Amino acid sequence: MSIILENVGIAVRDLEATIAFFTDLGLTVVGRDTISGEWADTAVGLDGNHARIALLQTPDGHGRLELFEYIHPEAIETEATRPEQIGMHRVAFSVDDLDAALEIAARHGCHPLRGVATYEDVYRLTYLRGPSGIIVMLAQDLRRERR
Repeated sequence: MSIILENVGIAVRDLEATIAFFTDLGLTVVGRDTISGEWADTAVGLDGNHARIALLQTPDGHGRLELFEYIHPEAIETEATRPEQIGMHRVAFSVDDLDAALEIAARHGCHPLRGVATYEDVYRLTYLRGPSGIIVMLAQDLRRERR
């Protein structure tokens, strides 16, 4: 048996704003749809499931996010996840220029939770709160600069 990570699915408050955030960071929309019907109810385990979705892909073609904005049932607002809470923690991206990525994030009103850290002269990294409260980690590999 083999296994491949297909994507990470995230329910969002505003699909268009979330797409704009991630595409500005460099992801590409590779598919959009509106889903509903018995197959969707069965697959997701939610009666009356009706959602607008978008599939985004990283430039290297390996990472994908599937974003959902529920039409029905009405989305339930929850408190944003904190870094120490059990459950879906964050989505992480390697970037070649952390400062440029943070400028892009700031244009979307997204800023580091605390600041930018350096881990053992290997990575500069930060967590920020993205659209719909998604925790996003951005990390720049400092070893690439020394090559």
